[in-house]
Amino acid sequence: MKMMRIVVLAFMLAGMVVQSAFAGWDPREEDNARQGVEYFRKNAPGLDRFFEHAYGYAVFSEVYKGGVILLGGARGSGYVYELNTLVGRSSLTQVNVGPQLGAQSFAEIVFFKSKDDFDNFRKGNFELNAQATAVLVTTGMATNSDYSNGVAIFVIPRAGVMAEATVGGQKFSYKPL
Repeated sequence: MKMMRIVVLAFMLAGMVVQSAFAGWDPREEDNARQGVEYFRKNAPGLDRFFEHAYGYAVFSEVYKGGVILLGGARGSGYVYELNTLVGRSSLTQVNVGPQLGAQSFAEIVFFKSKDDFDNFRKGNFELNAQATAVLVTTGMATNSDYSNGVAIFVIPRAGVMAEATVGGQKFSYKPL
């Protein structure tokens, strides 16, 4: 129990240090957003049909995940597009419970099929539960992937090693520009 308290405290402290404050629009953010989209377009060309037909999407180019013993989590920040136009920022927070050990980083993109699906995300209380499955980007993966409840999620691993058998969910925030 003492170890779990230490892990929770470490995640809380890391969240305070990593979280950035937004004092207004920084032109470099548009470049960062564009680079995140280009990363997916370059490394997952099979996603072109989602980019072309989705009403909107949220792209997270760097999400950091870690877990020790029975508790883990992830955190990342990203950008939100509506009809291929940058309209906001988003943060991703994930909590996992179950056996796990390691750390990794990955990129994630969430496509929204319709305006209603996108508006649900924009309300700022969007959550993906354990039943929502992210598709690991591999060669040819997008040819047989589709939306589930109006959402399609894709992940590209970047670095690290993580062993886990966990249950958890992701929560997203949304802030318009």
